[in-house]
Amino acid sequence: MMNQPKLALGIVWVLVLIAGCGRGPQSTTRVSTPADAAGPPMVKADDAADPCTIALTPHEGTSRADEAIIRLQQASRQSQQPMAYLERLGWAFVAKARSSFDPGFYTLAEQCALCMASKQPDSAEALLLHGHVLNQLHRFREGETLARQLVAQRGLSYDYGLLGDALMEQGKIDDAVAAYDHMLQQKPSPQGYIRAAHVRWLTGDLPGAIQLMRMATNGFRDPEASAWSHVRLTLYELQAGQVQQATNRIAATIDAWPDYAPALAVHGRLLLAEGEPHNAIAPLKRAVALNPLPESQWLLIEALHAVDRTDEAKAVEQTLMQRGVADDRRTLALYLATTGRDPGLAVQLAQAEFKVREDVLTLDALAWALRAAGKYQEARAVNARAMKAGTRDARLFYHAGVIAAAVGEHEEASHWFARATAERQMLLPSERAQLIKAAAAIL
Repeated sequence: MMNQPKLALGIVWVLVLIAGCGRGPQSTTRVSTPADAAGPPMVKADDAADPCTIALTPHEGTSRADEAIIRLQQASRQSQQPMAYLERLGWAFVAKARSSFDPGFYTLAEQCALCMASKQPDSAEALLLHGHVLNQLHRFREGETLARQLVAQRGLSYDYGLLGDALMEQGKIDDAVAAYDHMLQQKPSPQGYIRAAHVRWLTGDLPGAIQLMRMATNGFRDPEASAWSHVRLTLYELQAGQVQQATNRIAATIDAWPDYAPALAVHGRLLLAEGEPHNAIAPLKRAVALNPLPESQWLLIEALHAVDRTDEAKAVEQTLMQRGVADDRRTLALYLATTGRDPGLAVQLAQAEFKVREDVLTLDALAWALRAAGKYQEARAVNARAMKAGTRDARLFYHAGVIAAAVGEHEEASHWFARATAERQMLLPSERAQLIKAAAAIL
């Protein structure tokens, strides 16, 4: 499988649909959020055992997404055969979760799936919805179980896509590719092209990733999915050194969707790469205000430090430290290991994340945390696993170089430092500075 199997329309490999736009792996159940346009409705404790009651608890809001939820809830209550309405309601909650960055709506989508299953235990539609939600909440092993049941029961294109997603996040790349093979042979689609692009990137084929992602950007009807695909393509283009294309693309994406937090964060990252921290602060502040993910907070901290706004950077860092464990422990582990703030905690967080998923980026985070804690041989072993897939990523190269140098492998370290330097635009300003020092230290 790793030797580029032939797939429908020449598409080779595929990965996770658009899983990275929610709040984070640990922010999973927020059903108690007060009802308003931004959050799920409050549910009484004595209703918690009944998924149908939870799913149909009256929703409020005035946006198009809110109005769709309200309309589908009403139809579900009134219909004598509510299954189709409940399914659409579940996916409406998924859409709301993605656009609002509130994972509480994934919980409500899960309740829709459970409600459907209570009415029709063999419902494939309920399995697909439930499996998708489990993957979004980073409950990948549970998602795999449901996906395998769904593939055995029905075996449609998206069923295999669901299975591949769960497998990929657990580091089972070959099995995931086999699932995606089935998916694409049945139905080539933008969702498939996104998966293909990611796996091409994951295995070191950046030109192939760009080609496939460009195919994906032309096929989405959903504006949020389309915006996400352009954001991801912007990063690929930046990595390839296509700076003007990346700049134009992210500007157009923000023009079309001004408050799309992932686009604002990538815009800030691109400006940091271009040495414009002053200009990066505004979009990064807006991204953090809309969706305070540790990754965006880290970018903002870097921009603020670069222009000597230290007090503001410390305030953002305080929030990152307070919320990072709940919002994204992998990124917090990387931050702690990179800054040397708390290597012990970095190891704990990375190990906890590794129990949930064993993908390349989690392996890298664990290796980097072990290195920060002085456990160089352990870091070396984990890093070797992370580098097996051939992922082309400046941060991975930089980390591999530092770890190799720590165990005395200076020739290997020099090789990785050279590769990281070739794509240094993908590193944060502080990482670029550390790369220069680390490379000079082994000369």
